Amino acid sequence: MSGATQKVPHRGLITLCVMMGNLMQSLDSTIANVSLPYMQGSLSTSADEITWVLTSYVIAAAIMTAPVGWLAVRFGRKNLHIVCMAGFVTASMLCGIAESLQQMVVFRFMQGICGAALVPLSQATMLDIYPFERRAQAMAIFGMGVMVGPITGPTLGGYLTEMYNWRYVFYVNLPFGLLAITGLLIFLPKAAARPELRFDWVGFLVLAMGVGSLQLMLDRGQVEDWFTSREIIVEAVLAGLGLYLFVVHMFTAKQPFLPPGLFKDRNFVAGATMVFFTATVMLASSALMAPYLETLAGYPVETAGLAMAPRGLGTMIGMQLASRLSAHIDQRKIMAAGLLTLGLALHSMSFWTPDVSTAQMMLTLVVQGFAIGCVFNPMTVMAFTTLPAHLRGYATSMQALARNLGQAMGVSVTTVALARTWQKSHADIAANITPFDRVLQSNDAPSRILDPATPHGAAVLDQMINHQAQIIAYNADFRMMSLVVVPPLLLLLVMRRHQRPLPQPAAAPRPAAAPRPAAAAGPAEAAAAGD
Repeated sequence: MSGATQKVPHRGLITLCVMMGNLMQSLDSTIANVSLPYMQGSLSTSADEITWVLTSYVIAAAIMTAPVGWLAVRFGRKNLHIVCMAGFVTASMLCGIAESLQQMVVFRFMQGICGAALVPLSQATMLDIYPFERRAQAMAIFGMGVMVGPITGPTLGGYLTEMYNWRYVFYVNLPFGLLAITGLLIFLPKAAARPELRFDWVGFLVLAMGVGSLQLMLDRGQVEDWFTSREIIVEAVLAGLGLYLFVVHMFTAKQPFLPPGLFKDRNFVAGATMVFFTATVMLASSALMAPYLETLAGYPVETAGLAMAPRGLGTMIGMQLASRLSAHIDQRKIMAAGLLTLGLALHSMSFWTPDVSTAQMMLTLVVQGFAIGCVFNPMTVMAFTTLPAHLRGYATSMQALARNLGQAMGVSVTTVALARTWQKSHADIAANITPFDRVLQSNDAPSRILDPATPHGAAVLDQMINHQAQIIAYNADFRMMSLVVVPPLLLLLVMRRHQRPLPQPAAAPRPAAAPRPAAAAGPAEAAAAGD
């Protein structure tokens, strides 16, 4: 790392400012989830329509993530960071004062466009201002915002909605955003813009079509019953066509906005793929835990949020430990240990029942968060080990896109699997309950309550079957997620080791010349000796 990087002034204040933006963006991806029922009443919409509050944000963020690297080079990273931060705060305030669903969707789309740049810009800035030997520590700090934000978002959103109003879910961004903007204006070094660059509109439009259609398909697939719906079929075709055209265009165009050299680096490609797989588990497991605790285990909303909070604590501990161990242990071994621990934690959850003790549940979630932290930190560092510095901005945006798509894919696949297994298990259990069952033929009080010949008995019996079918479906989902660690483990075999730069050897001091007798010294030397 260059000496310029080692002498960046106000490094701590710059880190604090960029992390504020990073945390705001990651929080806003999930903080509004628990507030949807309250928004639905205030905005007078149906349950299906209100989900566009989430969908509009996710689609906008997915579309605008990829060109962040080009925009940072064209307009300068500092200028882009400040503009996006200001736009994000402004859109957040507009969301808070929205009076109709149409306004809310438009403002959330604006928030997603501006927020898409905050995470990759924060990561690129952190990689630039910290020297090579402190990069693991820098990525641990960065990862706290990326990983902890989505986990704590529903808890914070539920608290603000319960104590104040759902609009404060958006207003909370104002003070932190103003502080971050002020700090970036004062302390962040300014990078030169390159106005001669021309934007690759063809590449951007086909990528936007592919990523946007894919995100929309994943978000609405379960609601529309997947490929029985014409909408989902059209979105799938557009997604495949857009991504195919983008790949062809990137490798044939003269100046694509994503340089092809980015995908020739083995560590970066493997790291981005690992980010995709780990992101599927990170958000999907949180999305499953909330309804599991509230619906099956009977936890109140506040208690369910507090019960999930230790996972974020485990993530922070794992990241800090991994950043310190990386100085002494091969980072691939740290990732392997983290992935195996994560798989075992998810597999142990496949044996849970709603009667699981709070202590066991919280311990498992802490271990799960710890394992994610041990994987995320070295994975982020190794992805940039062999990558040239001029590609770093492009790489952070692509890594953020892989993380967003992984989260969407994980939530979508686990939701589909949960619904299908739930239906199948309900049918299998119900098929074994017939009027000829001896338990149902008894004349005692419990049997009469469960008599399927009466409306009340049939309803009670169906509720019991439904409860058991849900437990089986959740267990199957956790078991399926435990297998997601297999592809990242295989990718470790193709990653190059994280090599630290060797210290420059100090110049050996020249041996002092032996003093000569004064008589032997010449006139000039004798004068110098006298001086």
